[in-house]
Amino acid sequence: MGRNGRSATVERIAPKTVGADLLDGVPRQRSVLPAPPPARPLAVPRVRPWLLLPTPARTPFTLGYAALLAATSVLAALAPPSLVYALYQGSSTDVTHLVRSPAVVLLTSALWIAGGLVSPYAVAFVLVLTALERRIGGARAACVFLAGHVLATLATEVPVGLAVLAGHLPGTSLHRLDYGISFGVAASTGALAGLLRPWLRWPLLAGTAALLLNDLLAYTDPMTNWGHLIALAIGVSAWPVIRRWAAAETPSHLHQRGDR
Repeated sequence: MGRNGRSATVERIAPKTVGADLLDGVPRQRSVLPAPPPARPLAVPRVRPWLLLPTPARTPFTLGYAALLAATSVLAALAPPSLVYALYQGSSTDVTHLVRSPAVVLLTSALWIAGGLVSPYAVAFVLVLTALERRIGGARAACVFLAGHVLATLATEVPVGLAVLAGHLPGTSLHRLDYGISFGVAASTGALAGLLRPWLRWPLLAGTAALLLNDLLAYTDPMTNWGHLIALAIGVSAWPVIRRWAAAETPSHLHQRGDR
């Protein structure tokens, strides 16, 4: 009761929280951002030198043929010279043998490497045929090799026979010793170039052609040297067919086959 008899209403005011006015001055907490993902390392292409060599799964033709050539090269190195010469002569694709038994000598002449395993054509055979077979398959790679071997042989030996008939060459030219895998390797090199990227294709073709032209200019064996250039041209002329074969073979290479 108040002094005048009136009731007095006492307004109670809740005490102000100490420090509440200071909270507005506290800076807002920054939201925590997720850590950025670690930078991916630059993709470095893996170097797989074993892909340059034939394998049973991917390149059976090249592997089997290389083993056969290795065996005949060892035989040529160890057998008596008279026997080796007789084998070479019996396998020679000279005009006389081509007239008598063309199929036999065209096949048997491709069983030898002129110069043996140390010949540059032995190394080229393994590298080129492996790469070609990986891209178009074994049967097709064999067709390319055989086409170069047979067609270049006929392109060089038939003119010799005609020149002998016309009297421009002596009769001894009909028995000229001719054997080896070089025509097939040259044709396979020309065919493989058509499947490579331009920065590999043109240096490979230019380098191969330069080596073959240098041999031709040396004039030590012009018929064989012309055959090498003809075989290279045969491989280049097959690019449209080779590229269709490679396009048909690519899915099986990617999804069905594997290296062993």
